[in-house]
Amino acid sequence: MAKKKILHVTFDMAIGGTEQVICQLVENTNPNNYETAIACIDNKIGELGLKLQQQGHKVYVLNRKPGFDYRLIAALKKLIDTGGFDILHCHQYTPYIYGVFAALGTKVEVIFTEHGRFYPDSYKWKRFIINPLLTLRTKAIVAISEATKQALIKYENFPKNKVQVIYNGLASSPSANDDTTALRKELELSPSDILLGTVARLDPIKNQHMMISAFAKAAKENSNLKLIIVGDGPIRAELEQHAINEGVKDKVLFTGFIVNPKSYFQLIDIFLLSSLSEGTSMTLLEAMACAKPCIVTDVGGNPEIITNEFNGYITPNRNSDAFYKAVINITNLPGKRVAMGEAARTSFQNKFTVEKMTELYTSLYHECY
Repeated sequence: MAKKKILHVTFDMAIGGTEQVICQLVENTNPNNYETAIACIDNKIGELGLKLQQQGHKVYVLNRKPGFDYRLIAALKKLIDTGGFDILHCHQYTPYIYGVFAALGTKVEVIFTEHGRFYPDSYKWKRFIINPLLTLRTKAIVAISEATKQALIKYENFPKNKVQVIYNGLASSPSANDDTTALRKELELSPSDILLGTVARLDPIKNQHMMISAFAKAAKENSNLKLIIVGDGPIRAELEQHAINEGVKDKVLFTGFIVNPKSYFQLIDIFLLSSLSEGTSMTLLEAMACAKPCIVTDVGGNPEIITNEFNGYITPNRNSDAFYKAVINITNLPGKRVAMGEAARTSFQNKFTVEKMTELYTSLYHECY
């Protein structure tokens, strides 16, 4: 049987959660059965796109114009025809819209994956009307968590029987216990320091303001606590000022953007995720793969990944006091911290590996022909 050709359609392939999922799918889908390529509808190929190009994968940049770009539909349709693609796997809603219109009049099958939700979530009447029609030209709709699935049904009017859940997956971290002595020295951490950390874009949706406030309160009770924030974004200056205002300027480390933050996941003792909204957080999975206990807010897919007081703590969204109490609970019990970390790694291995994710998507691809 000839190889089936898959075209992943996305905004771009800059470093991010959605893009990481696409990259892992492209790298792990069986090349004996499938040939994969990526179409970026915007004008940026991104770091992960360049990486895939270097591996020999085709990455197309379609340069979407502002507003609804009818030219983009034609460009995507031409790409489907000339490339002989069998499956159009669209990631996020806007690429899905363009993908469905481009698929009209072709034999290509369309799959749509929704990678996250808005905050606060709400009804969108235009989508409520058009989505059942788009579904008629869609083979399958995938949500990356049960919470995302329910939002698609409730707020977007997608048919319940058409939406399924496939959790994001990540490659196992064989070097979870790498020596981080040099990095600790570089960051001027003492052996007694307990390092809390997060890896994320510095953006209001991640609510790092609340994280810093909770940390500041905990640091008053435990002088060994330090917080490292790995990432960059539009609110970095605000967060740095907030750390000053909270009196923890010398205890909060801002690294800026790190291309490959794996060593930082290995370095931290406890992973923090204070987001207002999440799908299936790739950084949360990365921390779990490195056997780190996690403190998260009860949004999106987080409660489907973390079991309270088993592999971490779940706290109410936007509740700084609850977040602070979770930090104190876990830092005061080093034995429990280790046990939770091991439980987190086991949870990851059982449910959230790239092999599991790829297996489920491959099964979905197989249903297309």
